[in-house]
Amino acid sequence: MNTELIEALDLLEKEKDISKDVLLEAIENSLLAACKNHFGKADNVHVTIDKETGDFHVYAEKTVVEEVEDPVLEISLEQAREQYSPVYEPGDTVNVEIQSKQFGRIATQNAKNVILQKIREEERKALFNQYNAKEKSIVTGVVQRINGDNVSVNLGKLDAVLTRSEQMRGEKFHPTERIKLYVIEVRDGNKGPRVMVSRTHPELVRKLFEAEVTEVRDGIVEIKSIAREAGSRTKMAVWSNDPNVDPVGACVGVNGVRVNTVVNELKGEKIDIINWSDNPAVLIENALSPAKVVSVMADPDEFTAKVVVPDYQLSLAIGKEGQNARLAARLTGYKIDIKSETQAQEAEDWYDEYDDEYYDDDEYYDDYEDDGYYDEYAYEDGDGYGDVPDGEQDGGYDAGTDSEPILDE
Repeated sequence: MNTELIEALDLLEKEKDISKDVLLEAIENSLLAACKNHFGKADNVHVTIDKETGDFHVYAEKTVVEEVEDPVLEISLEQAREQYSPVYEPGDTVNVEIQSKQFGRIATQNAKNVILQKIREEERKALFNQYNAKEKSIVTGVVQRINGDNVSVNLGKLDAVLTRSEQMRGEKFHPTERIKLYVIEVRDGNKGPRVMVSRTHPELVRKLFEAEVTEVRDGIVEIKSIAREAGSRTKMAVWSNDPNVDPVGACVGVNGVRVNTVVNELKGEKIDIINWSDNPAVLIENALSPAKVVSVMADPDEFTAKVVVPDYQLSLAIGKEGQNARLAARLTGYKIDIKSETQAQEAEDWYDEYDDEYYDDDEYYDDYEDDGYYDEYAYEDGDGYGDVPDGEQDGGYDAGTDSEPILDE
């Protein structure tokens, strides 16, 4: 019984997650390679391995002939009858056992290389399968070193590189620091799997809430949409499939404990949580929170909307450097044109074009006269944005300064 071989295979299977059957197949192939190297050919060679005991035998099938011309493929009738059985006749086949200790140094080295190569291939495949299963999910890594703008992060059995473009604005890292990363993609390369990770992806926020909020993980509360500017602010629209569960409250938690955990992981990034609505006008109003909205006119065919806010709320609705309006546009998928009450009064054709979806809290804009059009504050994802008028700063949830999150009114 070859107990040492079995113990070695069991250890490899446990440590490197390589199947014992695959390792036994590698041993078989290595013996065939050794035979080919030693004899010049191995077409007539087969190997038997006992998976329980580890005992293996190598046989060469040789044809019984009167006169041997190729000793690798043939055996003489006299030798066959003398060494194996007196009943053999010319044309019969004899299984001649080959002793592996007969192999030369080069053949033995080649056999060893075949086994090692197979182990490396299977180890790489096992690693790829392990991390490929984590694609589109969160992993925890340990910062190893900072290489210029890039950060090397250990994920357990391999390292990933967090590039500058996937780091949050202003984020600093320190060796041995544990961070959570979103796995964008896993690629299988010649030198092993490459894991593409991110700290800026909007899905990182979703996965963090799934891990922290039981209702989201169980599907009771759905995260319908996320708009994010990593390191600064995120807007998230949520919906409850249970009328008895408040989706915003579930995500915030008692005294903000749940959202605080996510905010801390994102190094203080502000998070606005709003209620989702199938009515685009209501959704847009919620998305512009914390700004107050007087009326919303939405065109679901063109995915455009005109919004009127009180004069003193205009800068708040637009946000610092246009951030609030920009995130609202991304969250809803609508191009949003924001005007103050005074601007709306002066605008031409402000309401006439939007009869499909009209939302007005106070319903006192119906009689506005059309005498001009003002489009300075039109926002759409991907467009450029001008300077924001001085005034109130945009809101948001900041665990370090705010007592509670700013939510949908």
